[in-house]
Amino acid sequence: MATHNVNIHDEENYDPTVWVPVQHSHGTKDIWMKFWIFLGLTLVDIVLYFFMTPSLLRNWIFVILGIVKAVYIVGTFMHMKHEKIQLALMIILPMVFVIFFIYWMLYEGAFWGIFH
Repeated sequence: MATHNVNIHDEENYDPTVWVPVQHSHGTKDIWMKFWIFLGLTLVDIVLYFFMTPSLLRNWIFVILGIVKAVYIVGTFMHMKHEKIQLALMIILPMVFVIFFIYWMLYEGAFWGIFH
């Protein structure tokens, strides 16, 4: 069997069946850092769930941790922190309005039974 000494990154004598463009890697350090941050937030969430007694404070802590994790996911994994502010606002502001209107409808419908 004949072996060919072919440089797969040779752009001048390129054979489309074997040529692979050169990719520059930034390493996996950034990915692992994001993983450990998200794992830490999730572990805090789980520990608080099992060790805090059910209360309004615990519910608010879960809501705040959920928002923090959502912002982290959108910012890092969906690359929103690198976008222009107008695009970010175009995506984030409608969600703020949706959350506000859900709260407003629950308030007006006396969902909690403590406002009326």
